[in-house]
Amino acid sequence: MENRHLAQRIRAFRKLKGFTQQQLADESGVSLAVLGAIERGNRRAEDQILNKIADVIGVTVAELKQTE
Repeated sequence: MENRHLAQRIRAFRKLKGFTQQQLADESGVSLAVLGAIERGNRRAEDQILNKIADVIGVTVAELKQTE
């Protein structure tokens, strides 16, 4: 359940900031396949990857994990 919520938040922030999946993957150093799996909730985002994604889209990890 947590993966699904985090996945939705990552996707929403990515789109809000105007990034395509490819752009976010390139700038964060994560493969497109991994980013896609994270956004679908099929893969847990490791802390290192989550930190990179948050840095690139300009939010904190806490914002990504926020439940309300």
